[in-house]
Amino acid sequence: MKKPLFVLCFFLLTAFNAVAQEGMWMLSQIGQLDLPAKGLQIPVEKIYSPDKPCLANAILQLGGGSASFVSPEGLVVTNHHVAYTALQRASSVSSDYLTNGFLARERSEEISAPGYQARMMISMKDVTDEILSSVKKISDPVERDKKIDEKIVAMTEKVQKENSDQEADVTALYEGKQYMMHIYKVFKDIRIVYAPPRSIGNYGDEIDNWMWPRHTGDFSFMRIYVSPTGEATGYSAENVPYKPEVWLKVAQGDLDEGDFNFIIGYPGQTVRYRSSNSVDWNLHKNYPFSVSNFKEVIDISHELTKDDHAGQLKMAGLLQGLENAMKNYQGNIEGMTKTHFLDKKLAFEKEFLAWADADPERKAKYGDILSREKSFYDKLAKTYDRDNVAGILQGALAGRLLAVAGNIYGISRELEKPEGERQPGLTEDVLKNYGEGLKYTYNDYYEPVDKALLTRALKMAAALQGDQRLTGLDYILTGSGMTPEQWVDNAYNTSAMKDPEFAKSLIGKPSAELEQLNDPFIGIAAAIYDVAEEINELSQAFGANVTALRKDYIEALYEWKGSSLYPDATGTIRFTWGPVKGYKPADAVWYEPFTTLQGVVDKNTGVVPFNAPEKLVKLRKAKDFGNYADPDLNDVPVAFLNQCDITGGNSGSPVMNAKGEIIGVAFDGNWEAMTSDWQYDFNLQRCIAVDFRYVLFVTDKFGDAGFLLKEMGVL
Repeated sequence: MKKPLFVLCFFLLTAFNAVAQEGMWMLSQIGQLDLPAKGLQIPVEKIYSPDKPCLANAILQLGGGSASFVSPEGLVVTNHHVAYTALQRASSVSSDYLTNGFLARERSEEISAPGYQARMMISMKDVTDEILSSVKKISDPVERDKKIDEKIVAMTEKVQKENSDQEADVTALYEGKQYMMHIYKVFKDIRIVYAPPRSIGNYGDEIDNWMWPRHTGDFSFMRIYVSPTGEATGYSAENVPYKPEVWLKVAQGDLDEGDFNFIIGYPGQTVRYRSSNSVDWNLHKNYPFSVSNFKEVIDISHELTKDDHAGQLKMAGLLQGLENAMKNYQGNIEGMTKTHFLDKKLAFEKEFLAWADADPERKAKYGDILSREKSFYDKLAKTYDRDNVAGILQGALAGRLLAVAGNIYGISRELEKPEGERQPGLTEDVLKNYGEGLKYTYNDYYEPVDKALLTRALKMAAALQGDQRLTGLDYILTGSGMTPEQWVDNAYNTSAMKDPEFAKSLIGKPSAELEQLNDPFIGIAAAIYDVAEEINELSQAFGANVTALRKDYIEALYEWKGSSLYPDATGTIRFTWGPVKGYKPADAVWYEPFTTLQGVVDKNTGVVPFNAPEKLVKLRKAKDFGNYADPDLNDVPVAFLNQCDITGGNSGSPVMNAKGEIIGVAFDGNWEAMTSDWQYDFNLQRCIAVDFRYVLFVTDKFGDAGFLLKEMGVL
């Protein structure tokens, strides 16, 4: 049976052309977008075809972002900030690839990207009937969600058992009205080929992050390797470059304002169909707490590593992620406040409730959806402070040693549950992969910061009052006779958890055996386990019940306002299109859609983060542009704007022209549209991409790596 596509026309969508413009569309939906009329010069089937080679086959999910094949020898291009953690983990004080960049002139010099995987989608299908038929008789949302999770695990494990280098994911769309299964070939041998120095790849750093005009050369090249027989295996000296069936050709022509662009990538998550309850929660609770929490961790880390370059390298990956997320949340707070976003949602919902209440049948079906949803948010609010602190104590923001101990202890307790109550998917392979991945966790371990973060978390726990207290920690906070600082010093002096091999040896051991070790970090994990389980159950109940209500809400809105709906982003492959276009950020201000190499020089102060390399500055002064200058700009273009609809996870996505040739690499959105996960603003929202002519210019003229251009068919 064909599944309906649910389409909405919200107050925030301004006109039909805006509705048609926006969206992170499933590849199976792009036929309805009338792309040839928008400027596409190739058949839609060349973009995506389920049974023929197509451009979608060249797109990868990589390191939390996206990437694309650009040569027949497995060469991929992505963002510098997507490759950032790989560069950090491969670096040392004597070989600082983050600061200085990296170039492998021979294949044998390419270095492994520790912990990275790349996933290439090889098929997708609608599995809605198979999922929902298994829960037809279950009405309780929590039990229903549990059975759906079990069904999904069984389906995905079957794929992985049949194909050792494949994985399957099943994602819920439209709040569970539709389920799609994506099957991926998973590459595990990823190697770094070329990354420019940080003074190019992260030029402007957090000052320029999310800002236009932008002058960041945010790109890196990596290569995918497989076994000689074509299997996607882990690193081996015997492996050979993967030969993709499809790779992107580099555009050789000009790029101008108004030109048709499209992007295929892996956007993370959007929440465009959420109610005022979700907006209110995030605006007044989640975002402010996250900003404050991240800022404190960032400040601690910077202070304790300011005179230690080795420490800076260890903390670089975590800090980059925290700084990016913090600025995103700050932008959402500012954007929601400035645009009165919550008030607009409430006004829209007032109209919705008036429509629902006007008919007795509709009122019975839809009239209390929003109030019932709010009751679940009210339950979360009762233990909000406790839950936040407990969450910190379970993650890396309370130190990596505690995070590892917590995971190991949690696995042990989970395995001791009856099989029917156990978390689905906790297989031997999962445990093995977790153990193998510990080396990457410890690679980022820097003890002075680790100790400071645990001390901070314990002080936060000590400040909790009344029924918010984490009483399991009283043995430390009131019964140890030590200050948090003293207790933490003693813990790090006595624990064996600093040894990754020791930690690995504990995975799967009985909880009683772990507790008998009297390790201070295992002790904390055991002390907060029961409350963590309570919080997890609360979270599962919240998710199941609220998702069921959100599904009803979408159904109601479709009945009321029906038109055309793309699903929220879910980390799966999506398509978006839009012309190259500037924008008006404020009264009497217009932003042009291109920045240039001269702009890099103009910003240059010689001081981080505006410390352009001397060689780059000399190339601009000599106008040694090679073949990479734009004829209208009379300069090398650095970055450009388009109206493609992207979000986190799209970083590294290829931007393609009307012929399907790569013209850029997406890396950011713009500050004025920071609420883009919640709404698309036709006038303000823009994607920022590094112009591929700048990628080629830097690689060739600055990096002296013209051989890579030859591999891509450019020279």
